[in-house]
Amino acid sequence: MMAALATEGLTRDFGGFRAVADVTLALAQGARHAVIGPNGAGKTTLVNLLTGALRPSAGRVRLGGEDVTALPQHARVKRSLVRTFQINQLFPDLSPEEAVTLALLEREGLTTRWWRPVAAHGAVLAEARALLDSLRFTPAEMRAGTRSLAYGRQRLLEIALALALKPRVLLLDEPAAGVPPGESRAVLEAVAALPRDVTVLLIEHDMDLVFRFAERITVLAQGAVLAEGAPEAIARDARVREVYLGEATHG
Repeated sequence: MMAALATEGLTRDFGGFRAVADVTLALAQGARHAVIGPNGAGKTTLVNLLTGALRPSAGRVRLGGEDVTALPQHARVKRSLVRTFQINQLFPDLSPEEAVTLALLEREGLTTRWWRPVAAHGAVLAEARALLDSLRFTPAEMRAGTRSLAYGRQRLLEIALALALKPRVLLLDEPAAGVPPGESRAVLEAVAALPRDVTVLLIEHDMDLVFRFAERITVLAQGAVLAEGAPEAIARDARVREVYLGEATHG
């Protein structure tokens, strides 16, 4: 079966420093895949290579079998490869309802119709409300200013904006970063509830979240793949314990 997202020998050098070294991955359709590793392992650089924010020094990126290595970020988004960021990229003065509606209008190519108020797009507004409702936003939260939301709710809003673009592949770059433990469960539940036609690649430091969510895990160390396998195998791997998890973790 053709991989939803794959890399072949992906490498990125910054001068004499090799941040990503010969990484080969293949995510099946509907995969729930996590990439973990210590600070400086190359995780975010890998995401930037996958999304087109960086060009590789060597190697290839394939999306559904198509070589997208030379395509810019916006072209990959048009091909349904969507990401979130470690730090929220939100409009603090808009409400979640307004922000998601604008994302939907952009997806449908309707943002150039500036003379029409958002409320005039009834079907789009209804879709925005349904999407936010699926992520357990209350009507009051939907209409509140984004800056007033708890940080965990803001992280969920960023996921909602990504989902508004109808991704086939969704890259989540540390969605629980900075989220209090009580709120990170809601983030995990939202991601776990995504339909199987969405392939998810999760970059995350929260090991409880990773081991509860991922069906397969890739471990990076010094930019290279150290290990890959099912969560149980990764938890038992002595090399992984040594460089990242620690002897007491999941063992």
